[in-house]
Amino acid sequence: MKKIRLLLILFAFMLTVYHPLSAQEDKQEETAKDSVRTEKPEVIRDTVLPESYTIDPLSPSKAAFYSAILPGLGQIYNKRYWKVPIVYGAIGTGLYFYISNKDQYHRYRNAYKRRLAGFSDDEFYNIDGVVNADGSPDVSMDALRRAQEYYQRYKDLSLLITIGLYALNIIDANVDAHLKQHNISQDLTLRPLIVPNDFTTGTTFGLSLNFNF
Repeated sequence: MKKIRLLLILFAFMLTVYHPLSAQEDKQEETAKDSVRTEKPEVIRDTVLPESYTIDPLSPSKAAFYSAILPGLGQIYNKRYWKVPIVYGAIGTGLYFYISNKDQYHRYRNAYKRRLAGFSDDEFYNIDGVVNADGSPDVSMDALRRAQEYYQRYKDLSLLITIGLYALNIIDANVDAHLKQHNISQDLTLRPLIVPNDFTTGTTFGLSLNFNF
């Protein structure tokens, strides 16, 4: 009887000792599971550095100065190589018409001056090589004077156009150098905007200009 009582006491003691240990282990396991379950995976994001823009305030002046020295040189400085043929084509066309009109003006001018001096050997007096029956020239003095006025007017116009194209070449290099340094980023956006109108139950269309600082 005493043995049975001792065995019961020993069994009760083992249960008492084992129960806190097992409860503590279960609690630790549950805590570990909760930490694993609630812990979010760490996401490492790459650091994106904003693009730096180097602004040279003298760049537009340099481009304009180079184009003033030699047309097209400012465009080369701005790395707009495709504009160089356009610059030379435009200025070359203006120079071609200026030189052509100037040569024609001097032709009629020299013939007119020789007529005034009493000569009849200019190139417009007998163009086809056949002398007129009345001895009159093929191109009269009045026609020579009108031809001079005509070619002088277009000679001056061609010169003005050429100078304008030369100035435009300088302005283009200057403005292009300004625009080349302009910072275009997502901080400044222009996009279409559609807003429902509560009064007319319609739709309002427009543009949205956003600045982000």
